[in-house]
Amino acid sequence: MADRPLMTQPAARAQTDYVVRSLSDPDEIRELLTPDRAYAAYALGQLQPGLFEKTEWHVARGAAGEALLLHSRGGLGNALFTLGAGEPLEAVLQIYPGPRHTFLTCQTSQQETALRHFVLPAASAMARLHVDRERFQPTEGEVRRLTGREAHRINSLYRADGTAAFYTAANIDRAVYYGAYDDGRMVAVAGTHVVSALDDIGVVGNVFTHPLFRGRGFGRTVTSAVTREVLESCREAVLSVDPANVAAVRAYERLGFHEVARLIEGPAVGRDFGPGAFVRRRWAAMRGRRYGGKLVSLST
Repeated sequence: MADRPLMTQPAARAQTDYVVRSLSDPDEIRELLTPDRAYAAYALGQLQPGLFEKTEWHVARGAAGEALLLHSRGGLGNALFTLGAGEPLEAVLQIYPGPRHTFLTCQTSQQETALRHFVLPAASAMARLHVDRERFQPTEGEVRRLTGREAHRINSLYRADGTAAFYTAANIDRAVYYGAYDDGRMVAVAGTHVVSALDDIGVVGNVFTHPLFRGRGFGRTVTSAVTREVLESCREAVLSVDPANVAAVRAYERLGFHEVARLIEGPAVGRDFGPGAFVRRRWAAMRGRRYGGKLVSLST
């Protein structure tokens, strides 16, 4: 009778532990963001009074480094910003996925982690461009500072290519918006996502030119006007652009902008929004009491 082979136990999988903490001190958060100011400009803006109260911040630390996560509810809706290494980001997203629908900004190195937690139906690899007062080369043109009274005209312009737009008067009045005109008709617009004199940086965006008026410099003119005003109160400004949009990149470069980073931006829909995250968070809290946070273990 042949001997039966001995039953063997599968080798235990190695695990890496991460301590996840919620942050509430703006100075502590600022210290984490400052080394990547250009990439983290939007997040720095959320440290301002009036916006900070609408944010949640979490950091994960462990053997593979650290990652910072921001959930914000100000501006035009929910937004998610991430910074740091992919594995600790996995740890924090397992227990703090945030709202089901959000707008994601993450580093290109974090895309694989983000895709495990979110469907990204229209996310794009974007170039982050930066300019400061010394590099800025403004261009002149007929533009007008916009107010909330013109929100309906701004929305109508943004909808010219079929994109939904629902800016309110308050959205416009809280930001810096300029419009360019052709024979009295608004044909281009640009604005800001956030301007923080406290951290000396602003984020320019929402640049749009009516399809019938592209290639005539209107987009560069309104971007110049917005950037000029931002740089009156801040020493730096950033914006994001699709690097494949060569015309737009060249227009911004003529204003003095230059590329400093690549990132992923776009709407995101969460994959796991049952009770799982709540259960994992409770269990992590029980395990992490002795560490002053929540303990998440990842198999490696």
